[in-house]
Amino acid sequence: MSTTLLDSMIEPFTECLTRDAAQKIVNLRADQSVQQRVDDLAALANLGQLSDAERTEYDHYLTAFHFITIMQSKARRLLQS
Repeated sequence: MSTTLLDSMIEPFTECLTRDAAQKIVNLRADQSVQQRVDDLAALANLGQLSDAERTEYDHYLTAFHFITIMQSKARRLLQS
């Protein structure tokens, strides 16, 4: 899915954000256990040692992080306006 398509799909949600909600999105961080799991999977990926199940899990994390990053960017723009 291209960023432009994803961006157009997300836009209706971001138009509903309040400043408070936008600030919460900007401050959103993965908890320590999730971040550690992603770091472990990234290390295995860099070594070419992910199993198929781990590759799928890692891809899901990356997809979620990509979505959150886009939402944070939109939230920052709202807060700057």
